[in-house]
Amino acid sequence: MTRIVAVHGVLPRYRYEQHEVRDALLAMGPVREEHRHVFERLHAESTVRTRHLALPLERYAGLGGFGRANDRFIEVAVDMGEEAVRAALDAAGLRARDVDLVISTSVTGIAAPSIEARLAGRLGLRPDVKRVPVFGLGCAGGAAGIARLHDYLDGRPDGVAVLLSVELCSLTLQRTDDSPAGMVAGALFGDGAAAVVAVGRDRPGGPPGGPVVVASRSRLYPDTERLLGWDIGDEGFRIVLGSGLPGLVARRLGPEVRAFLADHDLKTQDVTAWVCHPGGPKVLEAVRDSLDLPARALELSWRSLAEVGNLSSASVLHILRDTLALRRPLAGTPGMMVAMGPGFCSELVLLRW
Repeated sequence: MTRIVAVHGVLPRYRYEQHEVRDALLAMGPVREEHRHVFERLHAESTVRTRHLALPLERYAGLGGFGRANDRFIEVAVDMGEEAVRAALDAAGLRARDVDLVISTSVTGIAAPSIEARLAGRLGLRPDVKRVPVFGLGCAGGAAGIARLHDYLDGRPDGVAVLLSVELCSLTLQRTDDSPAGMVAGALFGDGAAAVVAVGRDRPGGPPGGPVVVASRSRLYPDTERLLGWDIGDEGFRIVLGSGLPGLVARRLGPEVRAFLADHDLKTQDVTAWVCHPGGPKVLEAVRDSLDLPARALELSWRSLAEVGNLSSASVLHILRDTLALRRPLAGTPGMMVAMGPGFCSELVLLRW
């Protein structure tokens, strides 16, 4: 089985209180006066207290079009990605040249060569390292990335693989978008990166105590393409966020997770730690209700949402790190990683601590 030997999260150094972000967005002018009370209510109800941003707040007003924003994405993503991968490899006691596969995921910028290719020389990765850059999984990318690491290492039990997530959501800001979806996004999303190092079952070494990946499941839900995603135009990424998303989660996630657990002779009450992507307050409430979880089960997800906002694919990896550092479930007990993203889809990963 695949063993997770290190998880490292990185945040940009520019940290702001929620009211500072709210006031800066209002000053930029995308919100019409008749929508101002809705905008302020969304920020107040988001439960987000602080966020880290790729750039100082004052630079966003003059950022320009999609090209300039994407240039900043590449610049910052490479620096944050290098920091995340170096620290994760150091924690795992491995060298860059030990890595056989790198999966990189992001849905907030475009790069060709991709981010992990730009990092190869800086990190000292082997010239024959396998690379899989992934775009489009959105918030599900962190959980899906771990599942794909497992798929690879299951067939290469002496291998080493790295997952890198870099999400700079603030650089997708649309200064002319005062749609309800745009206002919700402006209240929820932050910037961050994370790296995971995993090894195959026959690979020796690495720090003890990390979980193993037992199995994974991916699910697409039909006729839900307009619930979550991007409309991509001349100005860049404009968010698609359907109001029916929490309702779909409430109806569909519970049966999906229960069926997945049942395939492994488990029930939800057997799970000792839930590593759940914090899509937003309504989504977290829908997850809790659909799975009939106690309030404490999603405590680290709520905490992450409050402290850094929704980091898209990087969020669930930050929560995995926090689970290992703060919760440390009993050895041998099952854990569940849950994330959802465009498609609309869910990604489930069964862990054993």
